[in-house]
Amino acid sequence: MNKIPKNSAKLLSLMIVSLITLASACTKGKNEKITFSSWGSIDEINILKPILADFTKKTGKEVELIHIPDNYFQKLHMMFASDTAPDVIFMNNFTLPVYADSGVLDDLEPMLDKSSKIKKDDFYPQVLEAMKWKGKLYGVPRDISNLLIYYNKDMFDKYKIAYPKKDWTFEDFLQTSKKLTKDTNGDGKSDTYGFSLDKRPLFWLPFIWSEGGDLFNKDLNKFTLGDKESVAGLQFYNDLRNKYHVAPDEKEVGNAKSGQLFSQEKIGMQLSGRWSVPTYRTSLKFKWDVIPFPKGKNGSIVDVDASGWCVSKASDKKESAWQLVEYLASRDSIKNFSSNGLIVPSRKDVAQSKDFLDGKTPENSKAFLDILATGHPTRTTPNWNEISTEIDTGLENIWSSTDSVQTATQNITKRVDALLK
Repeated sequence: MNKIPKNSAKLLSLMIVSLITLASACTKGKNEKITFSSWGSIDEINILKPILADFTKKTGKEVELIHIPDNYFQKLHMMFASDTAPDVIFMNNFTLPVYADSGVLDDLEPMLDKSSKIKKDDFYPQVLEAMKWKGKLYGVPRDISNLLIYYNKDMFDKYKIAYPKKDWTFEDFLQTSKKLTKDTNGDGKSDTYGFSLDKRPLFWLPFIWSEGGDLFNKDLNKFTLGDKESVAGLQFYNDLRNKYHVAPDEKEVGNAKSGQLFSQEKIGMQLSGRWSVPTYRTSLKFKWDVIPFPKGKNGSIVDVDASGWCVSKASDKKESAWQLVEYLASRDSIKNFSSNGLIVPSRKDVAQSKDFLDGKTPENSKAFLDILATGHPTRTTPNWNEISTEIDTGLENIWSSTDSVQTATQNITKRVDALLK
């Protein structure tokens, strides 16, 4: 057997290493697989899949979609704990502080500043703010989530009630709710109501914000639901059911949710977000529209929340992951995401286009954009799950009229302040 000369063997070894390195460089990006997690209904996923397929076609980079329709954040926790976190992660601003504060997400602002494909000015500043934690941007937003009043125009017409105006007040809202609450068959019980209460914080927060209150102080180290402004807003909300009876209790409607009651024409107004639009467009048999939330002492203030795309700090495919985020946040992609009416687009150029504003129900889609001027993100803490449990448990006593709003919020404050410390 002929031996390879010593110098030649060394040269051959270097050549092999060089070829492997070159092959790796050529295939990197072409064949590497980016993992991407998201929740979403089948309709949402059907919009997402062609976008991902188009990304792969244009870049040669395959995307493995990890669709987690249920218990999303529980499963995401497990993935981070086991070092199997996806490269790109769909996230909302309620839960973002948990991961950002743990140091497992990348600050995306430096990449956004350098990007030639997407710019900060493409997005509403309020929705970028929603995806920040301690001044750093951890997600590029897909959508804006906020709340408006949906109202049944046919019911208003039937009872000869004027449609709500965009500058209406809490008192206007109450008087309108009273006019919509009717005993139609004369049995002494209301058959229709003005409104319906939802116990989740998302739905009563606008009432306390609009009265000048909040959940936390600016530094998120003190709970402020027991402050007089917060108590006033929560009191008004609770009074809609327990004092004025313009909203039904569980005994009157069972487990029916606000959306069901609105669809069944048992309530004339509903507080909801853009997510209701696709279903209402196809299922409602009556005329309906949306109007901004009424004004309290501090104005009309609702949430400006968001969902968007984050990048795992542990990802070994940072460049490709960011490229996917850029593609998902492009004008064409955001336009596709908003095509069925499900979301308020995060991008100004899509939100202000005819595709979003004109020709489809609700007629007043512009209201989703108008309320951005006074709205703000819902601010949460890394231990929000624990805190929200304390809030939900403590407020049960006011929904059932066992405790006054002031007593209940003071009791909750003691427990939450301990958690904040």
